[in-house]
Amino acid sequence: MSEKKPLNIGLVGYGFMGRTHSNGYKRVNDFFPDLAHRPVLKAICARNEERRTAFAEQWGFESTESDWRELVKRDDIDAIDICTPNDSHAEIAIAAAEAGKMVLCEKPLARTAEESAPMVEAVEKAGVANTVWYNYRRVPAVTLAKQIVDSGKLGQIFHYRANFLQDWTISADLPQGGEGLWRLDVDAAGSGVTGDLLAHCIDTAIWLNGSISDVSAVTETFIKERQHTLTGKVEKVGIDDACIFHCHFANGSLGLFESTRYARGHKALYTFEINGADASIRWDLHDLNRLEYFDHRDDSTTRGWRNVHITDGDMPYMDKWWVPGLCIGYEHTFVHQVADFLASLDNGTPCNPTFRDALETTKVCDAVLASAKDRAWKDV
Repeated sequence: MSEKKPLNIGLVGYGFMGRTHSNGYKRVNDFFPDLAHRPVLKAICARNEERRTAFAEQWGFESTESDWRELVKRDDIDAIDICTPNDSHAEIAIAAAEAGKMVLCEKPLARTAEESAPMVEAVEKAGVANTVWYNYRRVPAVTLAKQIVDSGKLGQIFHYRANFLQDWTISADLPQGGEGLWRLDVDAAGSGVTGDLLAHCIDTAIWLNGSISDVSAVTETFIKERQHTLTGKVEKVGIDDACIFHCHFANGSLGLFESTRYARGHKALYTFEINGADASIRWDLHDLNRLEYFDHRDDSTTRGWRNVHITDGDMPYMDKWWVPGLCIGYEHTFVHQVADFLASLDNGTPCNPTFRDALETTKVCDAVLASAKDRAWKDV
């Protein structure tokens, strides 16, 4: 086997997503040995010296930086991976693209479509490889759902429904802002569950069922004021705690989406179901190795929902892992995304979702928030 080409990674941010991405880079060549590139953990960038040093030592980064601008300037960095709060995505991505770096960005692309559009322009003008980490596309069962939809087995699609439920922000004592809680600060996050959780649902829906044409939404902020970690003052909460919207897809089907952080008993319940004229499919993140399938064309005496275990080697990605019957988990979706990104470098094709793909999701999020604010239907 020929020697692999090093791809030097500069990671910005050491939080939860920094860990998942680092794991993906470290494991990808172990399980996808035919790829031509080898990720190198070249530098980790973060402001807290003690924590970034510890992170670098734990994950094997060769060096550290305290300022992402210095990271972008380095000649020994090929790709910038952005794992920072949403308010800094645009500035870092645009600077990286202008410096000729590949750019991988955590979702959502940015806080708004207006903020995201220059990011798309920057990577396309520079001609640099780019992708956004909507990792749930890389769950083998979800990828199989895509193959089933594209095959036409479902027939005409009538309904798409999805939800993403959590319960971690119910306490009024929970502050907003700062490290770990920036998702509750509208200035840092841009929105609440819409940009954080529904963005995942929307990206998957567009990928599986096509573009969304218009939306009608309601949102609610249940706790109106919280103490801000950075100022110490009690301030108005600007993010949405819950959102429900329905929509029309361009293919004529109807969509129903719900997300909340106030569903007691749910830590990360993400499900979707698609109903077609001939068949239906549904998936649940809590049982991510299974895809449920119903085919009306089956004989009536045996017709019913099938529970398909997605572990066989002829199923998406699974030939790279274990023997049939043995499961993989959440972290493997990031290994898959790294593998797909490296493969795109080998064959010269985009690694979806690209920045332009992710801009479409952000436009839907913007329309959802505008609809809730104005209490009116909004075109996307």
